[in-house]
Amino acid sequence: MEFSLKGDYVELCNLLKLTGIASSGGEGKALVAQGAVTVDGQPESRKTAKIRAGQVVECQGQRIVVAG
Repeated sequence: MEFSLKGDYVELCNLLKLTGIASSGGEGKALVAQGAVTVDGQPESRKTAKIRAGQVVECQGQRIVVAG
């Protein structure tokens, strides 16, 4: 899926919520804490990592391409 960025970046836990992968920001943080999220193919453990245009986030078999 593609996510259109409205500002400079979106926090990782919020991206998971906004795309419907997580039902809440808290669930998004839990997914990150469990090690279920990768950014550009690398595991990401920072719940509020700044995700910018051009990055690819994967979680639970879903792939999010962040567009500017």
